[in-house]
Amino acid sequence: MQQPVDGREEEPRGRAFTPAGPGELGAAFTAGLHLARSPHRGECQTVAMPVAPLASIGFSRSAAAYEHGRPGYPQAAVAWVSDRLGLAPGRTVVDLAAGTGKLSRSLVASGADVVAVEPLPQMRALIDPPVKALEGTAERIPLGSASADAVTVAQAFHWFDAEVALGEIHRVLRPDGGLALLWNTRLPNDPVNQAIAAIIAPYRGEAPPRVTVSWRDVLDRAQLFGALEQRHFPNAQTLDEDGVVARVGSMSFIAVLPDRERERVLADVRELTAEGSVTIPYVTEVYVAGRLPLASV
Repeated sequence: MQQPVDGREEEPRGRAFTPAGPGELGAAFTAGLHLARSPHRGECQTVAMPVAPLASIGFSRSAAAYEHGRPGYPQAAVAWVSDRLGLAPGRTVVDLAAGTGKLSRSLVASGADVVAVEPLPQMRALIDPPVKALEGTAERIPLGSASADAVTVAQAFHWFDAEVALGEIHRVLRPDGGLALLWNTRLPNDPVNQAIAAIIAPYRGEAPPRVTVSWRDVLDRAQLFGALEQRHFPNAQTLDEDGVVARVGSMSFIAVLPDRERERVLADVRELTAEGSVTIPYVTEVYVAGRLPLASV
């Protein structure tokens, strides 16, 4: 199997970015205000927990493109997650950093109650019932302790403060609960993915690919979850011109570009479909771990 390349793109470090419009940097931090539970009392309170500015600006600007251009998750992957997490009627699953609800809506078929937690209102507005959408972040989940049977994170865990987020996930899970992490990652040896990579390379900066991180090591260091199970599932999406433009335009570091520069990038992307629709292959990586009891923490 080819080694996949990155999923929901990391924040570039080598190239400074210019917010696309005045006031957007401030809006990025405003978007991070959300309801959170006090660790000492049961009430909810408003706590400033800013989302990374690149993520906030980029994904706020590209919510519609994200919904249009990003792939969903294979039925087999969702079925495996649902089985391993025991999702069923009468149980509750919390989908963190849910975005536009790509995974959330797929989990509805399990019969479980699905709660999507997403900090950005532009993304959250695209999540429809029966999924319940709440404002919040992984580091400050707006739910009570032991209120969920399962937590999922799709295409987003690498944006989190892992230590804080894992503590919060552990808090909201019931004793027999579990956590699933998912990523759709592009296969680098595919010609279409190589062409996309060449177009976006000047804007990525020096950010390391998401796949360089061992999620098994991250969870092991936290000592809050048990043995990590891992599965890979093939995935692909066939996109026309508008779809490919949406796919690339939904990348945070492309979305934050000034309008003229972004349009130049997307014009190059349009050339990829000069001869018709293209198919972008992915592998869907899934990691599942059970919550350890407090006595083992």
